[in-house]
Order: sequence, then C-alpha cells, then structure tokens
Amino acid sequence: MTTLLAFLVTLAILIVFHELGHYAVARLAGVKVLRFSVGFGKVVARRTDRHGTEWALAAIPLGGYVKMLDEREAPVASEQLGQAFNRKSLGARSAIVAAGPLANFLLAILLFWALFMSGVPILKAVLGEPAAGTSAAVAGIQSGERVTAVNGEPVESFQDLHWLSLKYALTTSRLSIETVDAGGVPQSRTLLVPERTASFEQSPLRGLGLERYLPPLAPELAQLTPGGVAERAGLQPGDRIVAIDDRPVSQWDEVVAIVRQSPDIRLRFLVQRQGRDFEYAVIPEAVGGAGQTSGRIGAAPKIDPALFAPYQGEARYGPIESFTRALDRTWELSIFSLRMLGRMLIGEASLKNLSGPITIADYAGQSAESGLASFIAFLALVSVSLGVLNLLPVPLLDGGHLLYYFAEFLTGKPVPDRVQEIGQRIGIGLLGMLMFFAIFNDLQRLFVG
Repeated sequence: MTTLLAFLVTLAILIVFHELGHYAVARLAGVKVLRFSVGFGKVVARRTDRHGTEWALAAIPLGGYVKMLDEREAPVASEQLGQAFNRKSLGARSAIVAAGPLANFLLAILLFWALFMSGVPILKAVLGEPAAGTSAAVAGIQSGERVTAVNGEPVESFQDLHWLSLKYALTTSRLSIETVDAGGVPQSRTLLVPERTASFEQSPLRGLGLERYLPPLAPELAQLTPGGVAERAGLQPGDRIVAIDDRPVSQWDEVVAIVRQSPDIRLRFLVQRQGRDFEYAVIPEAVGGAGQTSGRIGAAPKIDPALFAPYQGEARYGPIESFTRALDRTWELSIFSLRMLGRMLIGEASLKNLSGPITIADYAGQSAESGLASFIAFLALVSVSLGVLNLLPVPLLDGGHLLYYFAEFLTGKPVPDRVQEIGQRIGIGLLGMLMFFAIFNDLQRLFVG
C-alpha cells in the first residue's frame, strides 16, 4: 500500500507540474485552454472554471495533457481565432511546448533547494576493506580510509562518492581519489574503471571495489528475505551464528565471506537460539555471472544504531549556497541522463539500465519508507529524468514538436502534415520499443533479481 500510494503521489506531482508549465505559458500567450487532464482514458471527475477550461481526472494515471484551441483539431469560431494555438507566432508555440519539460527542471531545482536548506542526512565517505582483485584493492585502499575528493571534486558524503563515481565512469577510464587514513595522513590513489562498470551493468562503486565501512557486527540475524534460502533452511530472526562447517565465527563479515565463496555448496550452520544450539543445512543460491558468481542466503544482521552514529551526519547550507547547489545538481543530472542515453544508443551502456513503471513504483515506496528527505530526493531525480526524456527529438514528445518548429524556423513554413503523420508513427514505434525494454527490465528485476 505504501508503494502504491507513493507511486500515485509521484505521478500526480510530476504530471501536474509538467502540464502546469504548458498551461501557464499558453495562458500568458493568449491561447485558450480547453482541457487540463491528469491521466488518460475515461474521465472520472471534472470541473470547468470561469475561463472555460475543463479540469479533468482520468482513469489511467500514466500521464496527462493540456488540450488547446487549435484549427487543426476542430473548427474554431471566427471571434476566437486569435486564441487558437496554431495562429500564434513560432516563438510563442515553441515556448508553450518547451514549458512542460522546463517546469520539471524547475521542480527539481526547488526540491533540491529545499533539501539543502532543511538539511540532508549523510553517511561519511569512510571505506571498508575492498574485495580482492578490484581496482580499489589493487590501488592499495585500506579499511577506514575516508574519501575527500574524486578527480579534484570535494567529497563530503558517501552519497557524493556514489554520484561522482557514476559521473566519471561515463567519461574517463581512471579515477583519481584523495583519501585520509585513520591516522589523518593524506593518500592519493588512481583507480582503473573496469569495462563492466563503465557500461553500468553493475554498481560503479561495487565495480571499483569501493565499499562502505561497516563497524564490526555480531553474527546475529535480524531480517530474513521471505522465501529466501535462510528462511527455507529454518533459520529465524534472533539466531546467533556460532560456526559454519565447524569454523567458529564471531563477526558478520566472516559469515558474509563464507557465504559469498560458497554458491550452491551445502554449508552446516550452527546457531544459538534462546540458549540452545541448533544445526541447519544451508545452500547459498548463486547470484551474478560472467565468472563473478557469489553466494547469497537472504539474511541481514542485527544492527546497533550507536555503532553507526560516528559515521553519520547532516549537510545543511544557507539559501544562496543551497540554490547554487540545486542548480548544479539539476544540471549535472540532466547531462548525466543524456550521456547515459547516448551510450545506450551506441551500445556502450547496457539497456538493462532502463527502468519502467514497476521499478519506479518500487523506488517510490522505498524512498517514502526511508523518510521525507529521501522521497523528495527521489522526486527531484525522476523530475529531471522526465524533463530530459520529453526534450528528446522524438515525435509525440515535446522535443519532437520543437524539432518541427526548428525546421519551420529554417524553411519559413510549417512541416507538412504528411511528414508529421509519418513522424508520429516513427515516434510511436520508438516509444513502444523503449517501453518494452523498460517493462522487460522491470519484470527481470522483479522475478529474477
């Protein structure tokens, strides 16, 4: 229910803000707006205002539209010709079309601005022991080092480290990372970006071997994945793992290491439960591939919040710096989205990175459960993505209409209706393929993992 509500709220905010952009500029340009609809299909609620605009809520909430007076769609009374969209100047029509995506960028800026002023919870960029063979391990990074800069850009949090790794994995084969060790001594490292990381088939941080530092945790279970290996084997929350295959364990990291190295191998878990010993046969499921298979049992450790307090903080800025940071973040996310799309088109990034409504709904629910700040950050990110998507020069999208207007600017006459009709068919095909891959990826994540 949380996921569904968060998804509907996300759609409502993004759709309404986008269409309000079109609506507001249309009104400023003197165009009569006939209908402002949130959703498609059958209208379930409607109200007409004093300007004659029908405000409607439709049954299918995956989008919306603003319908304007236009001679190309229906006859227009002579006294209203001055209010028709098609009678407006090229500049006015272009501004009306561009206003929707620009409204999404504006929404993202406002959301980020509010976040930076109110305070953003952060995790300090302290690194754990890198996995053997990764770029971080080869570079000599040690557990407890705190990252201070990536390619010259300052790092204040683990979130900054994640974003900069994403950003530079697109444009460079090496990352220059500045750190300070546990004793405060500065270190400089150069990490090679593996090919799979550059194609984003896995998390850039994980691909580089940059793991978040976790204080030593007791090998006590807190949560089990419903239907997962651990639950099926008979393990229960609250169990303390004492030994695996007669090897004593005293920390959660030891359990993780053994499980990861034992995909599809039967292990004997000795656990303590309410003062009694129990033994269970556990066979970790194999995950991953391409020579990097590891084991997983679907269990999480019990965490004492006091252990993590020294590694948590809050970033808060004044109004001006917050606004500057909001502009920078929105711009960088926009450029990153365009580069990712470009790399997917030429085959340098995997199409597995596309996400559809199922994944968006899942992330909406997760962010809502994590708190208001997480949900606002998620809204801002999706708003940027929606703005970028709508500006692509694909017929049916706002960017496609702007492409037609640019051709009209160059030739001095509108694009012929026949050409626009063909463009619409191409646009339907392209968007259909995009949606197919996105939903296919959603189903893969949902049922395969």
